[in-house]
Amino acid sequence: MRAHDIQTSAWSRWQLAPEIIILVAFIAFQYFRNQNVSKSQRNYFLAGLASILAVVVTPVGARAMDYFSLHMIQHITLMMITGPLLVLGTPKSFDPKNKFFIYATHPVISWIAYAALMIGVHLPAPHNFIMEHPWTHTYLEVPLYIAIPYFFYFNLLDRKLEDRRISPAFAVISLFLMMVPETLTGFSIYVSHGSLYNDMYSITDQRRGGSLMWSGAMIIDTIWMAFAVYHWIKSEEKKSLIVDAEIAAEKNRT
Repeated sequence: MRAHDIQTSAWSRWQLAPEIIILVAFIAFQYFRNQNVSKSQRNYFLAGLASILAVVVTPVGARAMDYFSLHMIQHITLMMITGPLLVLGTPKSFDPKNKFFIYATHPVISWIAYAALMIGVHLPAPHNFIMEHPWTHTYLEVPLYIAIPYFFYFNLLDRKLEDRRISPAFAVISLFLMMVPETLTGFSIYVSHGSLYNDMYSITDQRRGGSLMWSGAMIIDTIWMAFAVYHWIKSEEKKSLIVDAEIAAEKNRT
């Protein structure tokens, strides 16, 4: 039974979404209270907040309950674009010591949580429940898609060349491994011969959403992997300079 309205154009409806706008405004307020923010960090952070609004108040968010492809665009944006941008916009001095944040950003825990969220909400039973109970999408799913990716990328996109939370090599490996569940999830949806979600969407729309996850995840992940590799190279260059300086100093002493 088709449960959602697809009679009107996908791009004909916008929404105010005050619950998300208030959250974004609160985050922005807290962020700009910090004076120790560079121009590039501010631009990254603002781009992250703008990406939230771009898939919530626009037709992408307003019709995400009606079109699986738009639902997937929203998920991909929040998980793979918003999270990394907010991390890149976070001041280097930001390093909370409370136990929740430490556990939430633990490389293994955050990887598992990210993968579980991404796979779990696209399984038929959880997805159908969310679609049949819109409040879970608004007050649970979307906030989780903002928070968990932030925790996941917090260590992986650390731009410091020294005193990093995890090694650059581990960051690259972690990002590469995440491509596996992302692409497999999208591919499995794409190749399905029947509706996975109780005929809520057309097969064409379902496959379109699967292909967006499958191909889109690979492209976006490659960008962040390149970013991590760049900082890995820079980190190794700095280590080499330090070693060269130590060797030169040793020679001068002798």
